[in-house]
Amino acid sequence: MVAMLIDLVKSLALSAMATFALVTPALAQSYEFPAPGGAVAAETGRVVVYSTTDIDAARPIVEGFQAQYPGIAVEYHDLQSIALFERVIEETDEQGETADLVLSSALDLQIKLVNDGYASQWKSAEARQLPGWAVWRSAAFGITYEPAVIIYYKPFFEHRPAPATRAALAQYLEEDGSTFFGKIATYDVERSGLGFLFLARDQEHSADIWRLVSLMGEQGVKLYTSSAAIIDRVASGRFLLGYNILGSYAERMARTRPDLGVIEPEDYTIVMSRVALIPRAAKTPGLGGLFLDFLLSRDGQSILANDAGLNAIRLDIEGANTSSSLSARLGARARPIRVGPGLLVYLDQTKRRRLIERWNAALVGR
Repeated sequence: MVAMLIDLVKSLALSAMATFALVTPALAQSYEFPAPGGAVAAETGRVVVYSTTDIDAARPIVEGFQAQYPGIAVEYHDLQSIALFERVIEETDEQGETADLVLSSALDLQIKLVNDGYASQWKSAEARQLPGWAVWRSAAFGITYEPAVIIYYKPFFEHRPAPATRAALAQYLEEDGSTFFGKIATYDVERSGLGFLFLARDQEHSADIWRLVSLMGEQGVKLYTSSAAIIDRVASGRFLLGYNILGSYAERMARTRPDLGVIEPEDYTIVMSRVALIPRAAKTPGLGGLFLDFLLSRDGQSILANDAGLNAIRLDIEGANTSSSLSARLGARARPIRVGPGLLVYLDQTKRRRLIERWNAALVGR
């Protein structure tokens, strides 16, 4: 009898956990961009970049950099945010050398690297064109201005309004759960630094966010560590909705996937910046600084906006994918995340554990 009860408890636990699915994060990828040559190169060498920016977006940035510096090869590592953070610390502590430039969408983890002494200061003249909140200690530099969005499969919403607010999203899940079961996705906040940051910001701005999380759990939400997999599945109709998705990636894919819809939430829209820094243990910090200056320059920011689709942050860049354009469109509902020590609160281990525990409890309906 006892054995039967134990088996029953295990079965119920597994059933509860099966209400949502966890997708294993992709392995890190490395890419080599040999020095193109063909010109007299004032600068030569190899710059190593660790980044959370996927290769499709990063390629035009690297190629633009090499067009200006044809003597420099680029070794580009595409990593998950937490893995990137841990790698910089481990390599610095154990080997004494790490990447020359680190670029991550997990702002809080980047700020912690600066705060804990793992980054170097870099005096860049280009930083004068950034908003004041986008630079901290001349070591952490916000280079983009990207909203967190709701994405949806357009054909399904052809005869009904797509959810423009979190309340509207919650209402759909509550009233038509059978339709949306297994067809909504978001970040796995335990494994995605950006996902955790977005959830923490949600908790600050919305009194009803836990109701939404609970409803997503009831409807078998799928959890991912990257935006690309979610966006692709919504664009193809495998999923109907994606929540807190990085808007720059979604907008870029929507240009070639007409069934993908993108909403900047009307109740409030969180805006994040990818943060670049030069590690203290960089092997060639001068080349890392050269790449950073390029990212902050007018040429680099124009490539970010027009070719990489990542939204330029410089105040003097005009066009659709710029901070000035997005700020004008969002108005008072924009909630940009300030680059600075305030982000460290999200990394307090007790607070982090409590937030993740509450997330998991809400997902499984406890």
